[in-house]
Amino acid sequence: MKRTIAGLALCLIMAAPAQAAPGDMSVATFVTKVDALKAKGLAAMFSSDVKLLQSEGQAAGVAYFQRLKAERAAGRPSSCPPQGVKVSSDAVITHMKSYAPHLRSGTNLRTAMADFFIKSYPCRK
Repeated sequence: MKRTIAGLALCLIMAAPAQAAPGDMSVATFVTKVDALKAKGLAAMFSSDVKLLQSEGQAAGVAYFQRLKAERAAGRPSSCPPQGVKVSSDAVITHMKSYAPHLRSGTNLRTAMADFFIKSYPCRK
């Protein structure tokens, strides 16, 4: 009986679609969705993609600041943003669009957000 339940559980796990962690969306997908929303104009406010993109961007930012905290503790921060920095969505979108099209699908938002902060807020030596 235990083997049957374990086998069934394993089959269910294997059959379930893989869920990407927040911040794992590719830059290509992010940029495509942003452009599609811009094309909708005011109707974009009613799209579920708005919340999706916001949550993906926020998750990528949180992941970078967790990484930065560990880097600071080790004495080697990759960037030095001012305390409580607020980043505009336009700046982030511009950065995402700066990736060459052939690199966008292989770059996730967490990596892109880290690149954004490293480029925008370098540490002074």
